[in-house]
Amino acid sequence: MSHSGITLILIMSIAVLAPLLAYGATRRLPVPLVIFEILLGILIGPDALGWAHVDALIDGLSELGLAMLIFLAGYEIEFGTVRGDTLRRSLGAWVIALALGLGVGMLLGGGFHKGVFIGVALTSTALGTVLPVLRDAGHLHGRFGSVVMAFGAVGEFGPIIAMALLLSGRNPARSTALLAVFAALTAGAVYWALRPRPPWFSRVIAKTLHSSGQFAVRFVFLLLALMLGASQALGLDVLLGAFAAGLITRLVLTGAAPRSGPAILEKVEAVGFGFLVPIFFVVTGIEFDLDSLLQSGRTLLLLPVFLLLFLVVRGGPVWFLAPDDLGRRGRGALVLYSSTALPLVVAITTIGLDDKALTAGEAAALVGAAMVSVLVFPLLALKIGAGAGERTRPTESVTGSESW
Repeated sequence: MSHSGITLILIMSIAVLAPLLAYGATRRLPVPLVIFEILLGILIGPDALGWAHVDALIDGLSELGLAMLIFLAGYEIEFGTVRGDTLRRSLGAWVIALALGLGVGMLLGGGFHKGVFIGVALTSTALGTVLPVLRDAGHLHGRFGSVVMAFGAVGEFGPIIAMALLLSGRNPARSTALLAVFAALTAGAVYWALRPRPPWFSRVIAKTLHSSGQFAVRFVFLLLALMLGASQALGLDVLLGAFAAGLITRLVLTGAAPRSGPAILEKVEAVGFGFLVPIFFVVTGIEFDLDSLLQSGRTLLLLPVFLLLFLVVRGGPVWFLAPDDLGRRGRGALVLYSSTALPLVVAITTIGLDDKALTAGEAAALVGAAMVSVLVFPLLALKIGAGAGERTRPTESVTGSESW
């Protein structure tokens, strides 16, 4: 059997084992599923048992898993709640975090080039990782969930934009122009998504939803492929296309098939969380450079430093700009969720290594800190009371200003 086949069997074995371990652990401690996927990936990787190796096939599946994770994060955004004051606060918090991150990054990295990679990584939020935790805890839909979604969406989308502008290696003016073209394409797609669909569209969705045709599911993946292709054609990060595809897909299905939307999402999530997303997290563990992390005391020391910086750089502005009605416990939980990072940190450090801006040890310390954040921060958020903000939600006025 080829190395790809053996590695894929090992990855899918971990994908099956991880939920069992997570289920067993919830009796004592609600450990996020991705932690088991990553740790078991490290165990079978080259720096531990050496059973699994990443080649072109596995790497391609992992990239699809990351795109699917970002797509589902974009799909979860509810435009009716992510708006107004909460959106302005989340944007302000991320902009302040970016300024802090770039400053800290340049101090740690000793220059602008390396500092940009470190700084942008410190501003990210793993919304795709946080949402399943919120969903499983029953906190996703409600006041607190909508606030986390707003801050998390900006923490996911903002670094992608920053990557396109600052980490692409192109002239900033050219990058801005390409982003403007992509924004225009996305705006056109949103306009198309909001237009009424012909009656036959809804009929075909309903008729094939439980048949081998699966028109709606295939249509969703066509939208994802188109947006990924558009971003790649413009030389932008494909994660930008994946996030936009999630937003557009929600608008299309909400308008064309409101009754079938939840069932369609379940099918798409089955493909994502059942197959592609676990591959991404397990491969993250397999590719984790444990040797580089442990090769020197300075590199190992960087891990807790970066972990603290996630809280200070990303979480600090969130604490001060969080909506007042959340209360201290809800505000603290929001800080912890917003400071949880991983997928974009992996993407950014990969670019940094390819660009020779980051050393293997620095990249391993950043990814290691992000992995610890995924393990520790959501657990602490659940412990201090993720739903604390629900109890203090103010009564909304139909005619008054939007307070979110």
